[in-house]
Amino acid sequence: MRLYSTNHQSPVVSFQQALLTGQAPDGGLYMPEELPAYYDRPEAVAAMQYTQFALDISIKLLESEINARALADIIRQAYDFRPEMKKIDDRTFCLELFHGPTFSFKDFGAQFMAKTMGYFIRDQHLQLTILVATSGDTGSAVAHAFYKVDGIRVVMLYPAGQVSPLQEKQLTTLGDNITVLEVEGTFDDCQALVKRAFADESIRRKINITSANSINIGRLIPQSFYYGWAVSRLLASGLEDIVVCVPSGNFGNLTGGLFAQKMGLAIKQFIAAVNSNDV
Repeated sequence: MRLYSTNHQSPVVSFQQALLTGQAPDGGLYMPEELPAYYDRPEAVAAMQYTQFALDISIKLLESEINARALADIIRQAYDFRPEMKKIDDRTFCLELFHGPTFSFKDFGAQFMAKTMGYFIRDQHLQLTILVATSGDTGSAVAHAFYKVDGIRVVMLYPAGQVSPLQEKQLTTLGDNITVLEVEGTFDDCQALVKRAFADESIRRKINITSANSINIGRLIPQSFYYGWAVSRLLASGLEDIVVCVPSGNFGNLTGGLFAQKMGLAIKQFIAAVNSNDV
């Protein structure tokens, strides 16, 4: 897989480079130059278990950089959970994405990203530090995904009194390679500290640092999987004109759906549902 920067001022890179750097040097997001056709036979996808399907499509996308055996290990380690689709009525279905270890859809992306990063780190004998500012579910999903991944340390900042008690416990009770710092301030203060660290060349010369936020291609690709798995099951059952409504924040989840559509998944329309606020 080759990826370009959306600002078009940085070189085209491999999946490994995009995964480990997170964001292009020109400030753009890394996007695939092309995505292969995959969803021409939805009944074949519908017949697979989720992990079998995730492996099959991962091989299609990434085998040029990660061999099939290693991808099988990554999928096995990442997914001891799966999405669940519940029928509301004859034309309405709900895809439940809260069955992962931290009860967030972000588990699907974070688990895959952590295991693929771990694979590349082991291969190159590198040490990597991931800096994360969080106000809730991103932090807990990332912390649990990277917990005890060899060669990777996570340093996470969160604002005091601004995460739920459950999420705070998810963040602060792991230990080992997960360091969590409570900051007297807002989420923006946490984010500003992380950005200062990334901009500090003296820090970057001493340690390899990267981020694990929602724009990382290592999270976006696996977020396409559950769209493909769910919609293929609907299509195989004879339903047509599938409209997918996605609760949205910064549209990372929705981007996964667009990836699947680009790979041939027959989604008629997306609805990006947002709450009314001015944050």
